Amino acid sequence: MAKEPLKNIFLSASIPLKERDPKYFDSADIIAIRDAVIALATVVLPKHRLIWGGHPSITPIIYHVMNRLGLNIHEHVTLYQSKFFEKHFPDDNDKFKNVVLTDNTFEKDSSLLLMRRRMFSENQFAAGIFIGGMEGIGDEFNLFREFHPYALLMPIASTGAASEMVYKKYFTPELKIQRLESDYAYMALFQDLLIEKI
Repeated sequence: MAKEPLKNIFLSASIPLKERDPKYFDSADIIAIRDAVIALATVVLPKHRLIWGGHPSITPIIYHVMNRLGLNIHEHVTLYQSKFFEKHFPDDNDKFKNVVLTDNTFEKDSSLLLMRRRMFSENQFAAGIFIGGMEGIGDEFNLFREFHPYALLMPIASTGAASEMVYKKYFTPELKIQRLESDYAYMALFQDLLIEKI
């Protein structure tokens, strides 16, 4: 029997830094961000593919989950990374087989835009998950919607920071889901609102 093709889930996440922008740091729930990323990877990786733009606070968490699951599931992860940040790549990048390096334009914003456009144009996504984060969350949310207008969108508002801001700004009352705001049982949340829906 043929294996069902893997569905792609996009993850946009980071842990805000106080020195970068207090408005994201002040509302961030750092424990919730870590818990949500761990739960998402745990629920998604055995059956689907997780794709994200490499971030030094997130990539090691996903590698930790892969390691803990004890599965040889390298085809279940794809990491995009802009060469603009080459000097800051976390060591965990080298532990993934599927790393897509995108060109350095020698300017941060245009390098990031190039990476995101490649990521969203080279893959079909069933869903986009947004956790914690700073200004990049809003940028990725809007660009992701442009490329994948029918994909499921889940900004996890309970993690605070930019994901909560995106949720409040773009989710009208009829789109709001109480569990995205207040449910910290992330394994069950992703099972019910993501895996069961895609």
